[in-house]
Amino acid sequence: MTRKAAESMQTALPGLEAPVQPEELEGVVDGVIFASEDGRFSVIRLQPVRTKGRVTVTLGCEPPLVGQQIHLKGSWVTHPRFGQQFKADSLVLSSPTSVEGIERFLSSGVIEGCGPVNARRLVQHFGKDTLDIIENHPGRLKDVPGIGKKTAARIAESYRAQSELREIMLWLESHGVSGTYAARIFKVYGSFGLQVLEKTPYRLAREVEGIGFATADAIASSLGLEKDDPGRVAAGIDYALQQIALSGHCCVPEDYLAGKAAKLLQVDSLQVHEVMKGQLQRQALAVEYVGSETLIYPPYLYQAEVKAARKLLYIQKYADEYESASIERRIAKWEKRTGVNLAEGQREALRAALTHGVMVLTGGPGTGKTTVVRGIIDLLEAQGLTVQLGAPTGRAAKRLSEATDRKAMTVHRMLEAQGGSGGMSFAKDEEEQLEADAIILDEVSMMDIVLMEHFLLAVPDGCHLVLVGDVDQLPAVGPGSVLKDILRSGVIPKVCLTEVFRQGEGSGIVMNAHAINAGRLPACTPLGQGDFQFIALPDGTATAEMVVRLCREILPLEGWSPLQDVQVLSPMHRNECGTENLNKLLQEALNPKSPQKPEFKNSVQTFRLGDKVMQTKNNYQKHVFNGDIGFIVQMEPEKASVKFADDFIVDYEKNELTELQLAYAMSVHKSQGSEYPIIILPLTESHYIMLQRNLLYTAVTRAKQRVILLGSQAALNTAVGNDRTKRRYTLLAERLAGQVDA
Repeated sequence: MTRKAAESMQTALPGLEAPVQPEELEGVVDGVIFASEDGRFSVIRLQPVRTKGRVTVTLGCEPPLVGQQIHLKGSWVTHPRFGQQFKADSLVLSSPTSVEGIERFLSSGVIEGCGPVNARRLVQHFGKDTLDIIENHPGRLKDVPGIGKKTAARIAESYRAQSELREIMLWLESHGVSGTYAARIFKVYGSFGLQVLEKTPYRLAREVEGIGFATADAIASSLGLEKDDPGRVAAGIDYALQQIALSGHCCVPEDYLAGKAAKLLQVDSLQVHEVMKGQLQRQALAVEYVGSETLIYPPYLYQAEVKAARKLLYIQKYADEYESASIERRIAKWEKRTGVNLAEGQREALRAALTHGVMVLTGGPGTGKTTVVRGIIDLLEAQGLTVQLGAPTGRAAKRLSEATDRKAMTVHRMLEAQGGSGGMSFAKDEEEQLEADAIILDEVSMMDIVLMEHFLLAVPDGCHLVLVGDVDQLPAVGPGSVLKDILRSGVIPKVCLTEVFRQGEGSGIVMNAHAINAGRLPACTPLGQGDFQFIALPDGTATAEMVVRLCREILPLEGWSPLQDVQVLSPMHRNECGTENLNKLLQEALNPKSPQKPEFKNSVQTFRLGDKVMQTKNNYQKHVFNGDIGFIVQMEPEKASVKFADDFIVDYEKNELTELQLAYAMSVHKSQGSEYPIIILPLTESHYIMLQRNLLYTAVTRAKQRVILLGSQAALNTAVGNDRTKRRYTLLAERLAGQVDA
C-alpha cells in the first residue's frame, strides 16, 4: 500500500454528516498494513476480543507490535474506497493475555532469541503465565527444552527493553507528542528515559539526535511548565547558544544572545537577562569582557579556547631545543642530496620549524608547502627524531601520506577516538599522550576549536609542532577560526609562502586560484580546451543537465572515470544545482535502477548497490568520520556494507544508513582537504547567498588537472567580487597575545 492510499483511509466522506460518538475497541494486533517512515501514521489489522473477523484501524503514530493487546478510543468511519474502518484517537497498550496472542507476540521477531519455534516452546511450557515468567522469573526459561542459558538471558533482556520502550512511547503519546521519538530516547537513556522526560525534558534537545528544542519544549509544556519559567528560559538560552555555535562562533555578545533567546521563547528580553545572570553565577555559562563588550560562551567552548591557548604557549616556550649552529649546513646538505633549490621563503620555513616549538606554514597552491614539509621531515628524522603526520580528514591524511611517502593519519585516529553514550572521547589525552618528538598537522584551516583542544592536550612535553594550512580557504565547519586566529595573534612564528613554483600541467588552475584570491576573474577557456574551463548556460535546469552530460558522456569518452576521477561540487544543498538534486540526477545517470541492484529507501534518499556515499557524522565505534567517502559494495534487507579508502569495509544496520548521504555531488565545505583530477562546479544566480570568494577559491584548489565551471557569468563575477566573510566571535588570538586571560 502506498502512503497516499494509506493516509486517504483516515479521510471521512465529504458533506454534512452527523457527529460521531466516541467509541472504544479492544483487540489483538493481527498485522501491520502500512507504517509511514516518519512514524506519524500507520494502518493495522485488528482481531477484536468480543467479535469475530478482522477490523482495519488507522493510527496517528507508529504501529504497535503484532500480537499486542490494545485498547482504542475513536470512531467508526466509512471510506468510499476502503469501506468501514476504525479511526483511533488514542491508544493504550497492554500485554497479550490469550495463549494465542502471547505466542503471536513472541514469534513476531521483536524479541531477540525468540522466533516461532522458541515462542511455541515457551507457551506450551508456561501457558498464560509466559510473559510474567519472562519478566519476573527469567531464570525459569532454562527449564524449557531447547532454550539454554544464553538464549534465556537474551529473551529476558530484549523483553525488558521492549517493555521500557513501550512505556516511553505511551508516555509521549499521552502527552501529545509523537511516539516515534521513543526509540531514540530509549537508545540514549535506557531505563532512565521516563525519568528524564518527567524531570528534565530539555536535556532531550541537547542529547538526543533528531529532537530539537521545539519538541522538548512541547513535552515540558505538557507537564504544565509556564512560558516564563526560569528553567524554560535557561534551556532556551542554551539552545540559542547551540545554534550560534553551529554558525562557527565560540561566543556571542550578551545583548544579541538575549534577543535571540527572547524571540525563540516569546518572552521579554529583560527576563532572559535576569536568568542569564543566574546562569553566570552558577557557572552554567562563561563570560569574557573585552572593552565595552560582554561575550557569553557555552562552558565547553570557553574551556576549549582557554586550554588550546595555554597549550600552544606552553609548547612554544618549552619545546626541546635542536642544535641550531648547524641548521644552515644541514639545509644545504639536504638541498644537494635531493636536488631541490629552495627559495628564501622555503628556507626560512625550514629554519623556523627547526628553531621554534610551534610554527605555522601557510600559503596558496603551488607555493611549495609540500616541499618544505618533506624537508622538515627529512631533517628531523636525520637527527633520530620521531615525526608524526596528521590531518583533520581521511582524504587530507591520504594526500599528505602520498606527498611525503610517510604514514599519515586523521587526527581522530591519531588520538584513538572512542565512542560511547557520552559522545566524543579519546584514548590519547593529557594523561596518555602521543609518542612523538615532532608533529606536522596539515589542513589546519579545517580544525575547529574543540578538536584542536583535544589534539593539543595530547601533544607530549618537549614536542615540536608544525601547523600547515591555507588561511584563505573556507573556515572549519565547527566553532572557531583556529588557523586564522593563531596567525592574527602575532605571537606564534609563521612563514607565509607567496612565490608560485608549480608550472606545466595544472598551472592554469594554480594561476587562476591566485587570481581569484586577489579578486581578479579567472582566465577561462571553452569546454575541451585548457585546464580551466567555463560553460555559459541560460539557467539552473540547463546547468544541471550539462553536469549530468559531462559525467555520463563527455568526460568518460576522454577516458575519465566519473566515479573515481570526477567530483561534482556545489555551493548549496537546495535548488536545481544543489547537492540534493544533483545527487538524484547523477545516481540515475551513473548507477541506474536495476533488478540486480538491491536498494533501500528512507524519507530523504534512495541507496543502491554501487552508490558513491559519504559519512556525515563521526562514528567512533565504526572508526569512520564526517566526510569519509566510500562505495556501497553489499546490500541486504537489513544492512549494507560500504568500502572506504584502503579497502576498509564498514557494515551499517538499516537504521544507521541515516549517517550516509549520496556523494556524486557534495558541498564545497565537504570537499576541503581533498584533491580530485577533475572538479565540476555549477554557479547559478540561485546560489547567490553562498557566492563568496573563499568558497570559489576553495573549490578550484581541489582540482589537480582540470576545473570545469558552468552556469552564469554573473554568478562567477559575484563570487570573485564578494570577499566579505562572516565574522566569527572567538578570542583565541586575544588569549595568545595576552589581551585576555588564558
